[in-house]
Amino acid sequence: MAIDERARHELYLRLEEQLGAEAATTLMEHLPPTGWSEVATRRDLDQLRAATKSDIDHMAEMTRAEIDRLGDQLRGEIHKALTEQTRTVVLTAVLANSGAVIAVAGLAFAAARLT
Repeated sequence: MAIDERARHELYLRLEEQLGAEAATTLMEHLPPTGWSEVATRRDLDQLRAATKSDIDHMAEMTRAEIDRLGDQLRGEIHKALTEQTRTVVLTAVLANSGAVIAVAGLAFAAARLT
């Protein structure tokens, strides 16, 4: 049987007739505003707490795994970028030095021909 406001009011009126207004009000205030099936028990709350803690722990574990994965990926990207940068710097230095060596050799040959 669903408890609605009309039924609650009728109960209050009967209680008021039998117990008086103050006692009827006190008793009605101790009843839940909905049916007892809607009231959570300590056991319900304990089960909800355990399920929530389990969900949070699982999400934290997944987050840590995702952070580790992203960290590994970032380290790989940094390593790749540094490798490419090092190759570019070394190649540039080799080409610049080769150019300087060729220029000096050309000057040396030119000077040798002048003498």
